[in-house]
Amino acid sequence: MQQQLFDQNEQLLLPGDLMEYTSEFLSPEEGNYLLPLLINTVPWQQARVMMYDKEVLTPRLSAWYGDRRTRDENKREALRWTDELQSIRERLQLYTGHWFNGVLLNYYRDENDSVAWHSDKDSLTGLKTEIASVSIGQVRHFEFRNKQDHRQRHSLQLEHGALLLMKPGLQERWEHRIAKSVLPMTPRINLTFRKVLE
Repeated sequence: MQQQLFDQNEQLLLPGDLMEYTSEFLSPEEGNYLLPLLINTVPWQQARVMMYDKEVLTPRLSAWYGDRRTRDENKREALRWTDELQSIRERLQLYTGHWFNGVLLNYYRDENDSVAWHSDKDSLTGLKTEIASVSIGQVRHFEFRNKQDHRQRHSLQLEHGALLLMKPGLQERWEHRIAKSVLPMTPRINLTFRKVLE
């Protein structure tokens, strides 16, 4: 069921034409099936990134799947599509009208896993492209803030099975994060379908 993201006042903070939210894009039963399957079968890795001139491990696990020869931003070659990921891709492409040739999986194991403030890079250099984000598992707060004015903020709860379609222009003016939580959290997997150069 597609929902309106923001009321009239909140649209002033984060324009609705830059994103579209659909709850239960995957049914609860599908999400319940996929969560343990992905946790137990994906060859998860913990990436190393530079932060403040120091190499650190990311506080989450990840994996990259895609068409032949595609690479993620860490230059990892794509793993072959599984039947389940291919099926979700096909449904997404029919639902959104956009094509995707790669998917980044992020596994947030508990309340200590997170992703810092960032904007996703252009999938295709020089082109503003859509990113389709599907959430499975624990509901987590997805926070946005305006790059020029950090007082302009919004928090969206990403539900089990939900789809958030981030449209061209969002990454240019807004950044987002999933913060660590003071409350106990069960596992969550996020699948971000992207367009990348082969």
